[in-house]
Amino acid sequence: MQKHILSIDQSTSATKAILFDSKAQVVARMSKEHKQFYPRPGWVEHDPDEILTNTFRIINEICNSNKIINIESLAITNQRETVVVWDITTGKPVYNAIVWQCNRGADRCRRLMEDGWGKAIQDKTGLIIDPYFSATGICWILDNVPGAREKAEKGLLRFGTTDSWLIWNLTNGKVHATDYTNACRTMLFNINNLSWDNEIMDELGIPVIMAPEVKYSDDLFGSTTAGGAFKVPIPVSGVLGDSHAALFGQLCLTPGMAKATYGTGSSIMMNIGDKPLESPEGLVTSIGYGVDKSIAYVFEGNIHYTGATIKWLQDDLQLIKDAGETEILATSVDSTEGVYLVPAFTGLGAPYWDNEARAIICGMSRGTKKAHVVRSALEAIAYQVKDLVDLMISQAGIELKELKVDGGATRNEFLMQFQTDIIKTKVVRSDIEEISALGSAFAAGLATGIWKDIEEIKRLYVTGKIYSGQMTDDEIDSLYHGWKIAVNRTQFK
Repeated sequence: MQKHILSIDQSTSATKAILFDSKAQVVARMSKEHKQFYPRPGWVEHDPDEILTNTFRIINEICNSNKIINIESLAITNQRETVVVWDITTGKPVYNAIVWQCNRGADRCRRLMEDGWGKAIQDKTGLIIDPYFSATGICWILDNVPGAREKAEKGLLRFGTTDSWLIWNLTNGKVHATDYTNACRTMLFNINNLSWDNEIMDELGIPVIMAPEVKYSDDLFGSTTAGGAFKVPIPVSGVLGDSHAALFGQLCLTPGMAKATYGTGSSIMMNIGDKPLESPEGLVTSIGYGVDKSIAYVFEGNIHYTGATIKWLQDDLQLIKDAGETEILATSVDSTEGVYLVPAFTGLGAPYWDNEARAIICGMSRGTKKAHVVRSALEAIAYQVKDLVDLMISQAGIELKELKVDGGATRNEFLMQFQTDIIKTKVVRSDIEEISALGSAFAAGLATGIWKDIEEIKRLYVTGKIYSGQMTDDEIDSLYHGWKIAVNRTQFK
């Protein structure tokens, strides 16, 4: 009988359940979006209870609709950095989840920098001080939610990224755990000795008892019936942050291999081996994955707004009805005619790391049409990826022969061709859109014996479409020069 793995992909915009068979093929999928809350400019929140309800609902629906009883494991891949704080006596969040896009921790980050913590935090965590990471979101909750700090000091509160929140509830409060890839994105985890850093947590006033146990991605994280969806408990294993799961799913397992994930935001990662090297300015060092009791490290750059820019065009500006229209509109004009959109809605991520920058559309004339603006939004995604790829190549000193790409936006042919043109490097698109879910499924399958080793997994990987550049160097240089000018105009310094 065919064995299956059910992977939960808890992303920034939705929660998905993807069912894989032992040949790593997608058997079924379900998805449920959750609301985005913007209580103030630059603030972003999610309702953890809504995410939890959606998770249980789609697990139940996918099990009932497929009548499959031989699910061997439940895997989890998740939006990183987004943090939940909950009360262990009630099991309820004390506040909404603070999302990785949220900028409310900027003041606390500024004070950390002023107090001289920049180098220490980078040396310990591999990260730069920025509200993008979880730490200052936890601080804000403890400082601003009535009674939260008192409860934390009494040992009654726990924090975790959304994987921890799901694991806690899937195991009925028996397991408070995360994996190395999620822990390393909190700005509280020492990637050198693989433990929570007491000095940083003391400085931020976060009791260590709040932190989850940290495990390898292919460890056992407890067992679950998912509220009765499974007749008998099945193991929870294969837990990775979404970008790391994509790296593992793309099999970027040797130094120099790199991938770009196009989601709500984007993560560009390059495998640097089994030691945490000091990253070039503008990038960070993270744990790429922890599997089979070994750790692989990466250089990474993060972009705040890629797919979210397209959602903005659709939901807020109402220039398009759905994302599929962007390709039609982009190819209806020969160029943007000098229009650039820089989506710094909550500041700029890597390599600029400027929380004060704000989004702009510049270069418009009276002849500018909707198609030019939409095309500029797609091109902005590619330019932001180029910012990071160029930095990795020039400063990290690692040759990049190809960039593996995944995520919904990779189905946009215009974007993929423009991407390969602008970075002057071959782009290889995954045939599997759900690559993060597949990466977590791979880890779960190794843990439960569905696949015996990495070599067996490699034989399952299928290379998708390959894109090669068509632009001249002069065209690329001219376009990118315009982008850099536009970026400078977002930075009010």
